[in-house]
Amino acid sequence: MENLDLEKLKYPIGKFNAPNEYSSEYISDKIKEIAALPEKLRNETIDLNDEQLDTPYRPDGWTVRQVIHHCAESHMNCYIRLKWALTENNPIIKPYDEKLWSEMPDSLSMPIAPTLSLLEGLHFRLSYIMKNLSENDLEKSFIHPENNSEYRIKQIIGMYAWHGNHHLAHIINLKKYKNWK
Repeated sequence: MENLDLEKLKYPIGKFNAPNEYSSEYISDKIKEIAALPEKLRNETIDLNDEQLDTPYRPDGWTVRQVIHHCAESHMNCYIRLKWALTENNPIIKPYDEKLWSEMPDSLSMPIAPTLSLLEGLHFRLSYIMKNLSENDLEKSFIHPENNSEYRIKQIIGMYAWHGNHHLAHIINLKKYKNWK
């Protein structure tokens, strides 16, 4: 497999590109994408059997099952980071090792139905909070200690909308490649 092909498998919708301007329309569109993700994931995975769920979306990549569980874990972290940024002054957040988390028994073998339900409630809460943010709230931020970078809430709304769509595309592309219905 060529590097170009592997890159396309890794980033089927491209890498996240932050906009030059975080308009209210951009923020609103990204919140809608976040709100819609759980239903889209459920629709793409509801009829998959265990063998399909345990198929990696690319060579040396996660399985569909791991991707679903990862989305919930990542977006739970988003929720907590959002709450910290809204209630503390530029807090330093705690990172997590997503690769190690993806290798735990729940990520490797647990059914996805409970995780899809968790995502439904979590994304309802995320989008509810995000829809009610003021302009001032959108400027609040946290520090990520891995690279000591500051992230504003308006940025993470775009990043997590991209993140969900990124993993959704992994599943959709695998299904097309395998000719799964």
